[in-house]
Amino acid sequence: MATTLITGGTVVSATGRGAADILIDGERIVALLEPGSTVLGANLAATADTVIDATGKYVVPGGIDAHTHMSMPFGGTTAADDFETGTRAAAWGGTTTIIDFAVQKFGERLQDSLQTWHEMAAGQCAIDYGFHQIVGDVDKASLQALRDLPGEGITSFKLFMAYPGVFYSDDAQILRAMQVGADTGLMTMMHAENGPAIDVLVSQLLEQGKTDPYYHGIARAWQLEEEATHRAIMLADLTGAPLYVVHVSAKQAVAQLASARDRGRNVFGETCPQYLYLSLEDQLGAPGFEGAKWVCSTPLRSKHEHHQDHMWQALRTNDVQMVATDHCPFCMKGQKDMGVGDFSKIPNGIGSVEHRMDLMYQGVVDGKITLERWVEITSTTPARMFGLYGRKGVLAPGADADVVVYDPAGHTSIGLGKTHHMNMDHSAWEGYEIDGRVDTVLSRGKVVVGGGEYRGRKGDGRFVRRDPCQYLI
Repeated sequence: MATTLITGGTVVSATGRGAADILIDGERIVALLEPGSTVLGANLAATADTVIDATGKYVVPGGIDAHTHMSMPFGGTTAADDFETGTRAAAWGGTTTIIDFAVQKFGERLQDSLQTWHEMAAGQCAIDYGFHQIVGDVDKASLQALRDLPGEGITSFKLFMAYPGVFYSDDAQILRAMQVGADTGLMTMMHAENGPAIDVLVSQLLEQGKTDPYYHGIARAWQLEEEATHRAIMLADLTGAPLYVVHVSAKQAVAQLASARDRGRNVFGETCPQYLYLSLEDQLGAPGFEGAKWVCSTPLRSKHEHHQDHMWQALRTNDVQMVATDHCPFCMKGQKDMGVGDFSKIPNGIGSVEHRMDLMYQGVVDGKITLERWVEITSTTPARMFGLYGRKGVLAPGADADVVVYDPAGHTSIGLGKTHHMNMDHSAWEGYEIDGRVDTVLSRGKVVVGGGEYRGRKGDGRFVRRDPCQYLI
């Protein structure tokens, strides 16, 4: 097999950093060595097939985005990125594995929905990928099918407390599904918002003529996120099921998660870059219909209530364990503009899969998180949380050679015509400047991004089977 030596860099893990050279043979890391080491008297730099000079740069495990929605059907349309375009953009941004969602529609066999997503992704992905299972129809057949998921390499499923008539599960359905999770070790992922109450507020706001995107955030008030988060925790507590709450945006919901963990419960939380940087006032409240670019659920929160600062704090204290994107992009023309005059018809979603690693690195530069925590929340914890650790999320002998060389002296300007490779007609991050740059990206030992060029191709990525959660208390 071809060998690659990454030399001269500072290797960063979730627990520390230090100078080391990384030797790759084929698709796997075979050794971490003292800089300039020889093997049996041979100079590795002279004998390796490829040498990557990482002098002055950080060498980190490839990013794992554990929450993406490629080709996701929603609101009468479909997410603008498919598995080809979305995973190519992810690779540009230093993400080497995604975990997407197979979507069971109401009345559909769960097994058939999973097969559909396998067929959509196979041969299309630039990087490795796995699946969670969305359960949109909790009935006896679906509950039985859930028990078969671990044998398929899928160890997590998602329920919705929001979107009545689409994905919504009531408390009785959630209870039954969590009982299966407790029996099988499957992780229950929860979209925690009180959907029926939200629908009442939406109807009332529209009747009052309040139709602009701003009111999307008003209708999905933080109280409804906190209440649903608490309710999900109580049902998980009753059943003994591990619980992972997705896209946490409200500081009050974080308090519910922290309280449960203080009681020793296996309850975890994920946030997203939009809840760290963006706000109800500045983005959703943009003039005219411009705020539609940032309509997502859970919604952006008020900066005056300091949700964003609290979310950074929660990442520092591990009250929130990791950062994903909930990447579900829609174009303004022909998709988001379906909601002109009615914010409830705007497809919910933001495109961020390309920018997560950079945006979180800016948190290091700004002193909000440490360099090691950056690696932990973007790679190592996702690997542990979703049964990939050892193969992914770590630079160690035997691991897949998913490696990012990151240049702290570089610079990244985000926006259309700059560093935007997602299949969208706008950027939710237009004008953001990052004090750092993805230099080189390897996926299972192959350079997919390097020298400012994309060197990968669709079909490079493989489906990865996952083990149970490796992060339980």
